[in-house]
Amino acid sequence: MTTPFSADIVEVFGPSVAVVAVAVAVLPNIPRDNALARGVALGICAVLSWRYMFWRLFDTLPEPGLTLDFLVGALFVGVELLCMINSSASMVFLSRVRSRSKDVDAAIPWLLERAPLIDVLICTYNEEQAILERTLIGAVAMSYPNYRVWVCDDGRRDWLRDLCADYGVGYLTRADNSHAKAGNINSALKHLAALPQRPEFVSILDADFIPSRHFLTRAGALMRDDDVGVVQTPQHFFNPDPIQHNLHITRVWPDEQRFFFEAIMASKDAWGAAFCCGTSVILRFAPLWEIGGFPTDSVTEDYLVTLRLRQKGFRTIYLNEPLSLGLAPESLAEYCGQRSRWCLGFIQICKGPSGPLKPGNGLKLIDRLTLIETFIHWTASYFFRILALVVPALYLLFDIQAVHAELGDAASHIAPFVLAHCAVLLWLTQGRVLPLMSELYQLLCAVDVLSAAIAGMRNPERQKFRVTAKGMERDKRQVQWPVLRIFLFFLLLATISVARAFLFRDTTSLPDSAAMALFWSWYNFIVIILACYCCIERPQRRDGERFLTNVPVVVAIDGARSRFHAANISISGVKLIGVAPAAVGSKARVIIDDFEVDAQISRATDACFALRFDASPKARSKAIRHVFSGRYALNRPEAEPARVMRAILARVMR
Repeated sequence: MTTPFSADIVEVFGPSVAVVAVAVAVLPNIPRDNALARGVALGICAVLSWRYMFWRLFDTLPEPGLTLDFLVGALFVGVELLCMINSSASMVFLSRVRSRSKDVDAAIPWLLERAPLIDVLICTYNEEQAILERTLIGAVAMSYPNYRVWVCDDGRRDWLRDLCADYGVGYLTRADNSHAKAGNINSALKHLAALPQRPEFVSILDADFIPSRHFLTRAGALMRDDDVGVVQTPQHFFNPDPIQHNLHITRVWPDEQRFFFEAIMASKDAWGAAFCCGTSVILRFAPLWEIGGFPTDSVTEDYLVTLRLRQKGFRTIYLNEPLSLGLAPESLAEYCGQRSRWCLGFIQICKGPSGPLKPGNGLKLIDRLTLIETFIHWTASYFFRILALVVPALYLLFDIQAVHAELGDAASHIAPFVLAHCAVLLWLTQGRVLPLMSELYQLLCAVDVLSAAIAGMRNPERQKFRVTAKGMERDKRQVQWPVLRIFLFFLLLATISVARAFLFRDTTSLPDSAAMALFWSWYNFIVIILACYCCIERPQRRDGERFLTNVPVVVAIDGARSRFHAANISISGVKLIGVAPAAVGSKARVIIDDFEVDAQISRATDACFALRFDASPKARSKAIRHVFSGRYALNRPEAEPARVMRAILARVMR
């Protein structure tokens, strides 16, 4: 016989238990690329999400009226509703995924037989020589038989002109820097159009992106269909982003962009909604020249060029293969600045002639939906993150009750929704999405993003492109005070509100809404504290990023060869597992597949030893080509939430 008490327990926790049971017993045994399984899993997630949202809309709002309770509650639930719409749209896109690797394999013979001319444009403004040299070495070493490399220098630097001559690549510059990167590219396109032999395709590389040997061959093969205007490939990074680095979680947590490029873009491609991302991309020259090159009416000219080409009937498709390695923003200020520029660019697009609500501009329905989804992401999602910090504090400090709910009712609606959302995204993305980490990434740049959104909506045409600075010396600890002050304010707000709850309320008999606000504030404490740690930037090595690996290595010393396995590798050397075959200082020859270089044993222990590669220009070029060939990866292929949490705890307690 079921008692009323047990019935209440089942009603509150039953849905959550069911979600966990399905997630543990079923999801790990289903292939992620199974379209039916993806659809069913995301469908269940959507049902639970909207079950929660309807509860929020109809059961938790304060009584209507001109009260602060209702006004704050209505604002909060309205923003949350927009976020739910955006999340649901993302679920629809994620229900399908496409891989084009087999299409590439089939089309490569066509490409190599024709070998159309491809011009590679390397766009640069203020990057240092070491960064550009890596990119040039990778660019001139590509295996495609018919291409030219051009450096488009908006910095007008003599040393770069000389460097280009050393590597046998073209050097282009212009009189001014009008329209920033888009103007730089368009100036180069004018030069190419005036040459006796125009290219059939152009490839764009940022100055810090090193292409693999097969980049042009594999991406260019997808140009086989005449209506393909753009082939975009993912952006992979050889250094950690500032959140990974400052929290010391690089080896257990992938950079934020992995979710976008490996999950979102592959899914958008399945719906015909992939878009140009500005680097590591190939475009068809003729239609690009016909539309006047890259548009200059948005600071995200890359996305806009997709729309303009789409209006001419050309598709953008996506090849989800790691064919280049680039440099991620190295400081929090650069990271936030980059995100705010992306936000501004989308606002400019939405308010311009290619906006999703502009009739007669030639956009397809899928393009309009994608633009609306992205607009909501850059506005409502980041605004919600700020409100999530403020709303519980308003209740605990000023008794502004924006959410009316009983604990049991809240648990029965919130927990299944959150658990299902986490379980499905963890399954689909191989652990690349965790709520705590997603909220942290959003919170860190929320103020900058919202400032850019407001500026873009007020005066879109007056906002200018700002280059993301990379490659600066970072050998000392730095504190990002402008950002840290914001989080210290939120931390103080949360502290005062929690203190008031404990000091001036009877916590043994807190009303349900107060208990929820208190729990919510404690969670905010965790996110804010992590944000503060991210603002304290740890020193970074500048002698070459190290990649974890276990490749076999042959070490030859005086004719004798020994075999080892590498623990890590960089352009300056390699660390091997085992006892050193000779004393420290001994000369050696290192052989890894087709890569051979002179080296010297630099240090040794009982369990491992390290070799430093020859530092001559020729040897360094060979090392750069090998290390940045795409065979090594900085991040683990699949994140484990438990390891991430342990690493974060270790960082905080250190």
